[in-house]
Amino acid sequence: MLKTITPEEAARLLREECATLVDVREPDEHARARIPGARNLPLSRLEEAELALHEGKPVLFHCRSGARTAGHAARLAAKAGACEAYVVEGGLDAWKRAGLPVAEDRRQPLELMRQVQIAAGSMVVAGVLLGVLASPWFLALAGFVGAGLVFAGVTGTCGLARVLRMMPWNRAAALPAAG
Repeated sequence: MLKTITPEEAARLLREECATLVDVREPDEHARARIPGARNLPLSRLEEAELALHEGKPVLFHCRSGARTAGHAARLAAKAGACEAYVVEGGLDAWKRAGLPVAEDRRQPLELMRQVQIAAGSMVVAGVLLGVLASPWFLALAGFVGAGLVFAGVTGTCGLARVLRMMPWNRAAALPAAG
C-alpha cells in the first residue's frame, strides 16, 4: 500500500529529490488543469504504459481529489516497483488549496465526464419539465437517459460519452499533445 503525503511535502520532494510526479487522470482532465512537470499516465492505460522511473528517486501519484489514487493504490504501487512511492493527499484540489502552482488552460473543453453529466442532467430536467407542462410522453426521455446511465455503469460503456467525444470542440482539443 502507498503512503500518503501532503501537497507541501510532495512539492518539497519534487524540488529537493527530483521525484517523479504522475497524474493518473484522463488526458482531457490533464490538458485542462495540471501540476507543472507532471507526467500523464491515466489509470485506464496503466497496465499497457511504460513508466520510466529513476531508481532511488521517489514517485508521487495524484488525481483530482485523491479518491482515484487511493482506490487504485495497489496497482500504482506495482507500477512504481522498487521506487519509494506516495499518493498526494487530496490530489490536485489540495495542491491548489495549498497555493502551489497549477497550469490551467481554460481553452480546453470541460472534462468529458463533466460534459456527460451536464448533457444527461439537462435531458432529464427537460424531459420532466416537458412531461409536466406539455405531455406525459416526454417523461420517457428522462427514463431513457436513466436507462442509459444504468447501462453505462454496468457495462463501462457510455454512448453519450462516445457521441460527445466526436463533437468538434472535443476533436480539436484532442489533436495537440497535452503537456
